[in-house]
Amino acid sequence: MTAGRIALVTGANQGIGFALAEGLSARLGPNDLVLLTGRNPERVAHAAALVTTANTTSQVQGRVLDVSDAAAVAKLAAELEERHGGVDIVVSNAIARNTPDRPQAEQADEFIDVANGGTSAMLRSFGPVLRPGGRLTVVASTLGTLGNLDPRLHPLFEDTSLDEIDDVVASWRAAVHAGTAQDLGWPRWINVPSKVAQVAAVRAVARERRATDLAQGTLIAAICPGLVNTAAARLWFDVSREQTPTQAATAILDLLLARTVDPATYGELVQFGKVLPWHAGTPRDPELPQSSSPEHLAQYLAQYRTPAT
Repeated sequence: MTAGRIALVTGANQGIGFALAEGLSARLGPNDLVLLTGRNPERVAHAAALVTTANTTSQVQGRVLDVSDAAAVAKLAAELEERHGGVDIVVSNAIARNTPDRPQAEQADEFIDVANGGTSAMLRSFGPVLRPGGRLTVVASTLGTLGNLDPRLHPLFEDTSLDEIDDVVASWRAAVHAGTAQDLGWPRWINVPSKVAQVAAVRAVARERRATDLAQGTLIAAICPGLVNTAAARLWFDVSREQTPTQAATAILDLLLARTVDPATYGELVQFGKVLPWHAGTPRDPELPQSSSPEHLAQYLAQYRTPAT
């Protein structure tokens, strides 16, 4: 068992996940360990090598982890508990690519398995091994507020357990494949209900742990980095003038490494240190763009650039 802090970032071989692993490795100490994880062994090894630079002050290790494999997630959590007595910082960041040039139903399974199955697996396995004073976070977005969904769907996500959230996601997935999702009020763009379900999962776990965690200085929260110039975002948005992953990581790192926890942020969706109200947002569900041309994407996504309140 080591005395240093253990930090783990999923989906860390590129984008904001890589920037967070890099930032943690530069701000933690020589006895601390940053675990950079991803699904592809070659990309993980390459990313870990890139992180290990002159600016690195901690230990860095690349680990292969597919968050859609709940057994693999549980195995890694158990290993870290046995070797180190638990973990101190966990950032669940992994996503699957969702592109505008393929039908959403075609992409739903992999996308939901990683984003929502991965979130549930990380919360279930790493919540119990989080050491007092630790940070367990899920990277989401402003689309994750409940107000972005049709009011008919709101009761499905209010004061629910993690098991119930998983059931809702399974039901939504089935409706997507059956072609009935829109009739039930679900948005066409699968990113919206997926993000809401991620934030709801965080809220469910936090609701059960709040008193104990706050007494110990522990934080569980969802995090919105804002619009970031990443490969995934560039498929949908013109992000040429948006923040870089390194810039976006700064506020998240400040939250992860803060000495104290603001109780107002516990169990909430946090952006740049501020809580985004759970009921904020307005349902918006126009027809998906007819092509991935810049014109069609701009018309469809303009509504999402500035979240409605």
